[in-house]
Amino acid sequence: MKKVTIYIKPRCPFCKKALLVLNREGAKPNVIDITGNAALKSRMITESKRSTVPQIFIDGKHLGGCDDLLAAQKSGNLKAMLT
Repeated sequence: MKKVTIYIKPRCPFCKKALLVLNREGAKPNVIDITGNAALKSRMITESKRSTVPQIFIDGKHLGGCDDLLAAQKSGNLKAMLT
């Protein structure tokens, strides 16, 4: 299983959904909570070029947000990305 990193805010429903999908796929993501942390939020924006959460990275490659994750799952590509 490849390394998965996800930037989140705990109260975000899209973050919760993304974590659920990743866990169901067997991933054990490194969860980075950016709540109230300007430095982590800035790092997330720099790495992803996006300011919304969640932002998901697989082996350092930016996948995108929750919609991108769900699209990868629906197309069947997510399993391949994770293995």
